[in-house]
Amino acid sequence: MKKVLLSIAAVWFFGVFANAQSKSSTSANLTGRAADHLMFQIGTDTWINTPDSVKLGSGTSRHFNMYFMYDKPFKSNNKYSVAYGGGIGTNNIFFDNRTNVDLKSNAATLPFRRIDANANHFDKVKVTTIYLQAPLEIRYYSNPANPGKSWKYAAGVKAGFLFKSYTKSKNFVNSSGSSIYGKSYILKESNRRFFNATDITLTGRAGYGILSFDVGYTVTGVLRSGFGPVMNKFSAGITISGL
Repeated sequence: MKKVLLSIAAVWFFGVFANAQSKSSTSANLTGRAADHLMFQIGTDTWINTPDSVKLGSGTSRHFNMYFMYDKPFKSNNKYSVAYGGGIGTNNIFFDNRTNVDLKSNAATLPFRRIDANANHFDKVKVTTIYLQAPLEIRYYSNPANPGKSWKYAAGVKAGFLFKSYTKSKNFVNSSGSSIYGKSYILKESNRRFFNATDITLTGRAGYGILSFDVGYTVTGVLRSGFGPVMNKFSAGITISGL
């Protein structure tokens, strides 16, 4: 999966580069174009390479990212720019409700335990990780003077540092599905010990105007080395950005 994504990203990016270089390299007048802006991302997440013991739920796992970015056009050809900045990335992975992700465990590896069909359990279970992230992108604009009416392409990487990780379980029910403490009952358990302290994600975007479709593949494992199965995160969604 990793090699496939890297190959697609490489072909796509260099295809854009070759196409742009075949046209005039005359720089456009960028007077009035903003140099900094906010970038928002929403979409779906999943863990890939999961073993049979890790049962993801049927609900939509999701992310929300927000970054403050600075955009610096290339002097030789301002259809290209490099963008960098910082912000926060949040990921929510939902599990099958018969799965207990035991963050409070003292075990050497993170336990993903299956709950017996006749036992009480939570109706909804998710794992949330929050990373402080620094994205870096190489961008291409078909119309650099007017990004709002331009086709846009970007490829890059995000480096992140774990800020918080926790499980959130909601609505404790019995074997027949009846709520025990009420549907608003929530249990949160926080522990960063099992999750990778650093996050390196390869990214790609393509779109028009302020909207683009984005994908991301996390090269670093979800869990720390030796603390559980080797799994990676894949995300896809929509980016809202002025540049």
